[in-house]
Amino acid sequence: MKVRRLHPWNVSPTEAICIQHTLRRRLDLREYGGTIETVAGVDVSFDKYAPTLYAAVVVMRLNDRQILETATAVTTSTFPYIPGLLSFREAPAVLQAVKRLRRAPDCLLCDGQGIAHPRRFGLACHLGLLLDLPSIGCAKSLLVGKYREPARKRRSFRALLDKGEQVGIILRTKDGVAPVYVSPGHRMSFPRARKIVLDTHGGYRVPEPTRQAHLLVNALRRDGPVSALLHG
Repeated sequence: MKVRRLHPWNVSPTEAICIQHTLRRRLDLREYGGTIETVAGVDVSFDKYAPTLYAAVVVMRLNDRQILETATAVTTSTFPYIPGLLSFREAPAVLQAVKRLRRAPDCLLCDGQGIAHPRRFGLACHLGLLLDLPSIGCAKSLLVGKYREPARKRRSFRALLDKGEQVGIILRTKDGVAPVYVSPGHRMSFPRARKIVLDTHGGYRVPEPTRQAHLLVNALRRDGPVSALLHG
């Protein structure tokens, strides 16, 4: 897969913030009209005090959630752990894994934020722009914004608002469980993002593509590349 060269990676936190402000203006959050048949779940694991990062990508077919392909990468980062700038630490590892895929997925589903971010430029936005793919952030915790709790039934949702602007959706993926925080990344609208997260539900709180990526990246971190391949 081709990765756009939009900025250098060897930057300071101050320079990274400037890059986020610049690139956010290139995001496309209109309704995506294209066909989405495959979704790639993305997850990264690391110790915030160590330089090694482990990334996994799991490509699933949307209609039956069959795993079609997996890829992993282990990289070293010199960028510090700073909330709000995690994509400068995580994205290079994800890109290395994605480039190992034989075929580009139709959509990225990231365990992280899209525009539900202080500068409206989370990991899903960053990866979506770099790969020119529709992308969605589906996080387990809140980074910015306020909301009213959705009903306890699956598919219930509420708008996530920050400074008067909708930046995401609080979505109940399973009856009675904690909601997830869904936000568009790039080439993605709020309704389409919500539909894809629900369509990739496999019985757990988080979507199946990112759940499988989480299992794979933990196997990689624990046992090395051979075990991760077997788990995938």
